[in-house]
Amino acid sequence: MVMKSKSHWENVYSTKSAEHVGWYKPYLHTSLAMIANTAVGTNARIIDVGGGASTLVDDLLGQGYEQITILDLSSAALSVARSRLGAAAAKVKWIEDDIRAVQLPPAHYDIWHDRAVFHFLTKADDRQQYIENMQRSLKGDGHVIIAAFSPEAPPKCSGLDVQRYTPELLQNELGENFALQEHKSELHLTPGGVEQMYVYCRFRRQSDTD
Repeated sequence: MVMKSKSHWENVYSTKSAEHVGWYKPYLHTSLAMIANTAVGTNARIIDVGGGASTLVDDLLGQGYEQITILDLSSAALSVARSRLGAAAAKVKWIEDDIRAVQLPPAHYDIWHDRAVFHFLTKADDRQQYIENMQRSLKGDGHVIIAAFSPEAPPKCSGLDVQRYTPELLQNELGENFALQEHKSELHLTPGGVEQMYVYCRFRRQSDTD
């Protein structure tokens, strides 16, 4: 499964420019706003899961965030972002791995951000592995921001089936230890002109003292 997924995404980023993949957005307003709403400060440890060629890292660096990790299955996607950032890429930690299997440092991240990865995990076992990895690597009072296809969105993306979510369904997946802080629906227009409705949710992990 891992190698099949990797070959798919390597092919996507090897045959299309980053600006022509379906989920491309030049400025991730909602993600950046939700990150700011955590009020964690620019020294927070942030991981962008599936961040690959995303422009989020550019804007986080521009806003002064100092401890950013970008994880992606595709080396081609990571190469796009590294090349685009130039010398600034040295300020970022880059991880090429599968989020279901990667070994991340425990209780390390203040913010876990994922735009358009979780909804590709259509099997319960894959989602469970993802969530277990998130729980291990997130701090006790950390924040989780997930953007996924909503029920109004198409049932496929990049030729693959997706699992569509409401805030309540995402809450059920993460469990009662994660409290929903805010959510927003956002219509995304792909470079090819296809409308995709996303739901963005920000959760806060409940520490033992809450």
